[in-house]
Parts: sequence; structure tokens; C-alpha cells
Amino acid sequence: MPSDIVSGKPAASSSQWHYGAYVDVGYVGNFNFPDNHLWRSRSTASHHNELSPNMGLAYVRKDAIASSRWGMELGFQGGRDSEEFAFLVGERRVDGSDVLRHLHRANVSYLAPVGNGLTITGGLFNSLMGYESLYAKDNANYTRSWIADNTPYMMFGINAQYPISDHLTLTAFVVNSYYHLAHPNDHPSYGGRWIWNATPRLTLTQTLYAGPDQVDSSLEFWRLYGNHILEWKGDEVLVAASFDIGTENIAGQPGSPRSFVMGGNMVIRWHVTGPWSVAVRPEFYWDRNGRWTGAEQFVKAMTSTVEYQLSYKWTNTIVRVEHRYDDSTGVGGGFFKNGESRPGVVSLAPGQHLFLLGVLLSFDSR
Repeated sequence: MPSDIVSGKPAASSSQWHYGAYVDVGYVGNFNFPDNHLWRSRSTASHHNELSPNMGLAYVRKDAIASSRWGMELGFQGGRDSEEFAFLVGERRVDGSDVLRHLHRANVSYLAPVGNGLTITGGLFNSLMGYESLYAKDNANYTRSWIADNTPYMMFGINAQYPISDHLTLTAFVVNSYYHLAHPNDHPSYGGRWIWNATPRLTLTQTLYAGPDQVDSSLEFWRLYGNHILEWKGDEVLVAASFDIGTENIAGQPGSPRSFVMGGNMVIRWHVTGPWSVAVRPEFYWDRNGRWTGAEQFVKAMTSTVEYQLSYKWTNTIVRVEHRYDDSTGVGGGFFKNGESRPGVVSLAPGQHLFLLGVLLSFDSR
């Protein structure tokens, strides 16, 4: 579940080595019936009214622990969710991005015998920003939130993580860019994260990012972004709230206008009984200048999910039925619908109902 992503702690296991595979197939029914079968401004679960192979994944991982200080991760992926997840609309991409998008993780780590243990990781690693995963199996809902799809799911660079105490962990990172397959320039970006386990059930996390994400890398055009998470875990109920805010001056436009984005959501998941769980996620997202989504819009959404989970030995099968409603307003707001507003221009509707069925099959040696 997402709590593992937030805590940054590896799951307990009797072995240092883990390997696994994952398949995600879904059918998203869009009641706007867009002719192009697409969810406008989104990169995950974005193909509608057709059976969609959204993700396939295979990986191997070795944990870095005190008795064996070197660790590694290597994994490969494919599917429609891997096509557009690693860059913003219109961004320049790294050479070979269509091949590199198939890398799930590719990194090495070392647990240095310094104080409480300093873990240094280099390569392609899980993002240190955000609550939700690129992989639906790790989330409470099948579709991802707006802030999840517009923050990095992965990072490429180096990070150093140090537990100050049992309650506080600090991490610093240097990465190639906000999105790891974007290449606006040759300068790195920087950031840091703290995780505070305030109580055994309550965790607070903040990640701050700063870097040049445009061709003009002058300091005045640097992107500043903050990600904030509060998570409470009960015996049967999980509640998590996220709030993001970001800004940058846009180079190349008259007056270099300051773009601004802000979003938030709350995930509430209840394990009802046995294999059954339900989850709801209200959210909002404001892209004032269209810098993140490609459209000036304010979005409100509500997602409701019913889950049935069947585990057997190392395998896990999750079936999810989900309803989602999004409402987009603003100069550039709206979702694709059937028909054209004029020749060659797809019609837009302010709202969009989705009803979907997702089947998630996973195998994990841990």
C-alpha cells in the first residue's frame, strides 16, 4: 500500500533478495465516449472504452543491510502507463526516451557504517516526492490523482538517507531533472525530504525541490515545488492527506509570467472484512497557467473504489471496481467527448464520468 512508499522502509523479509512480476489490465468506460478514446491531460489509465494493458513489470532487488552493505534494484516494464509518465506536455526529452521508459528501476545502494547508518543510492530510483505509485497495486484506488500524475514517479541521480532517530529520517538528493526522461538543459536539480513518525500511527512527510526545468537555466526561471503528506494508519482504516504547491517563471514568454500550480487530495481506505476493502479519494488541482497539464484549468474529482483481494503464497490478485467523476473549469478546461466542435477540433465537456474494472496480478518473493 502507499504507506510503504511514504515511510521509505523496506518490508520485513527473511531474505535480502526479492524478485517479482506484475500485470495490470483494465477497462475504463468513459461516458463522454471520446472518439480518440483518451483522457485529456492525463498519463495513466488514459485509454478509455477499450481493454487496456496498462502495465507489465518484472524486477529483482537486493536490500542493503548491515551484514551485506551493497544493494541493488533492476526492473523492466511496459504498457500504456509507461508511455507518457516521465515528462510534462511539450518538454524536450532525453535521447532514447522511448527505450528508457521501459526501465522500472536501475540503481545500486550502499549502507555506510556511519552513525545510525547512511544509505547512499545512485541511478534510477523510486521518487522521493509524492504519495501514490505509478503501479496501481500499491495504491488504494485504481486511477491516480492529479497531483500524482504531475509529480515524478521516478528520479535519476543520487540520494543519501540518514535516520536521525527512530522517529526522524532525512534525505537529500541531486537529480537530472524534475522528470527523469525530460532534458531541458544539462544542469542538475536539488531537493530534500524529512519523514517524522510522530506516533506509531501518524507519519508526516515533506519534500522540497528546486531546479532549472527550462532551456533557460537562469536562477530566476528555476522551478520550486513542495510536496506535503500526512498519513494515519489504524488497524482497519488508513487516512492520508496530500498537498502540493509549485511555481516557476516561464522563459520565452512576454514578461516571463509566473506559473502556479496547487493540488490536494485525501485518501480514505477501509478494510471491511476478509478480502473486501473500499476507498474514496476527493481531490482538487489548479493549474493556473497550464504549465503542468497543458491547459489552464481547475479540476475537482471524486473517486470511489471497491476492492476484492485474493492472496496465495507469493501471488496476489486484486480486482477493483471504481467510479470516478472529474469536473474541469477554466479557460482551457474540459475533457474529450465524441464529435468535433469544428473540423479537426475535438469537442470538450466540462465533466467526465468513468466506470472501470481493473485486474491486478502480482508475484513477489518476499
